[in-house]
Amino acid sequence: MKRLALSLTVAAFAFTAAPIAAKMMAEIAQGASIPTPLALKDASGKARSYQSITGRNGTVLVFTRSAKWCPYCQAQLKDLKGAQGELAKRGYALASVSYDAPAVLAGFSKAQKINYTMLSDQGSKMIDAFGLRDPQYAPGSFAYGVAKASIVVVDAKGMVRAKLVSSDYKLRPTTATILAAVDGI
Repeated sequence: MKRLALSLTVAAFAFTAAPIAAKMMAEIAQGASIPTPLALKDASGKARSYQSITGRNGTVLVFTRSAKWCPYCQAQLKDLKGAQGELAKRGYALASVSYDAPAVLAGFSKAQKINYTMLSDQGSKMIDAFGLRDPQYAPGSFAYGVAKASIVVVDAKGMVRAKLVSSDYKLRPTTATILAAVDGI
């Protein structure tokens, strides 16, 4: 029954993002290993490896556009504080990834009292390696390099176990949908 509910939940979200999700699936598919090394810095500017951010069973990576200027991302990042405890009970860590500078992430996490890992991908190298760059922004645009609003569930060995990708930055999976994806693994 859990598998059916997860399939329906993920299918409903994927339906919303069908054209983009199909393209993204080809980039980093379920069952693929994540790009290594994980070339990201945390809000303090410290380089982080996947092993340094993963929980016992894995990590839920939340790719966002910007903690600085995207109100949908800001709302999602704040809302995820409520998911952190439930994910930890399941053995998963939570981390966000955006193209924001570490200082932007540090300011946002301090102001919003966020204690999960926020990762900076300036230059969008990991966003590109995951195949999640939003192609609608041209070089020179302030949003060039942003990620599609995406959730990637990765196991402790670095294998992608579930993926939710939205073609509409205003649509984000709920905490219940994220937990269902984790529970379905």
